[in-house]
Amino acid sequence: MTGPDPARLVSEIRQLKSRESAVILAHNYQVPAVYDVADFIGDSLELARRAQASGARLIVFCGVRFMAETAKLLNPDARVILARPDAGCEMARMITAEALRLKQRELGNATTLAYVNTPADVKAEADVCCTSANAVKVAQSIPPGRRILFVPDRNLAAYVARETGRDVVPWEGFCYVHALFTVEDVARCRKEHPGALVVVHPECPLDVIDAADRVASTSGMLRLAAGHKELVLGTEAGMCNRVAREYPDCECYPLRRTALCRNMKLTGLEHVLKALEGSSPEIDVPDPVATRARAALERMMAVA
Repeated sequence: MTGPDPARLVSEIRQLKSRESAVILAHNYQVPAVYDVADFIGDSLELARRAQASGARLIVFCGVRFMAETAKLLNPDARVILARPDAGCEMARMITAEALRLKQRELGNATTLAYVNTPADVKAEADVCCTSANAVKVAQSIPPGRRILFVPDRNLAAYVARETGRDVVPWEGFCYVHALFTVEDVARCRKEHPGALVVVHPECPLDVIDAADRVASTSGMLRLAAGHKELVLGTEAGMCNRVAREYPDCECYPLRRTALCRNMKLTGLEHVLKALEGSSPEIDVPDPVATRARAALERMMAVA
């Protein structure tokens, strides 16, 4: 038994998108078929801001829940639908607003810096947010002498602490994909691809970062692809699909071919179509939470 015809799905998606004046956002880690129907491809915050600039009234997000929530926070008057409603983020699930409040009370006078890879109610408890690209800059903007509680990624927290020299208390969360990378992976890829620049994500362990040539967010990786013939990328393996799409002359190799985010791979064309048809629930962030979470995002954007 065969599945839906991809060409038919693409045609129907494009017709519905036009009729509904919708914008489709696809994260870098989505499958290439989803790229083909997206208006914008990028990282989570970049996509939310692209939607903001577009003025779209309907946003279909192909990614995971915290990303769709962020899009809703920055586009409060738009209808936002997560194409695959059950697509979550394992790291984002490693922290709750209640647990964060307990830790804040325990630490007392600390500034809470929340990675965007968090639920909206966790952002609402934070003083300021950050992305992997601007985490160091945002941390540097916090008044000297203030202790920083960094949530939820312990690896990004360690990187920020080292780069800034600040007193950073890490939450014990992590991305299971980036946490798998090892120094041995870097050494193997250097042997297999001796001419390639090895670039890893700051969600990787510090020893992996130290073994690489560069550390960069996904948007930074894409910029590096513009100037290099060969890259090894220490991030979700699907990022190489994005590089191949934008820079076909750049040979891109994943640090591990098995570095796949199961949640990012849940979304298919049929789910995008259902979202446009109104078969999926809208993302709703209650007003009291949204107001405070949006303020934390806006503080970040004022700095970075």
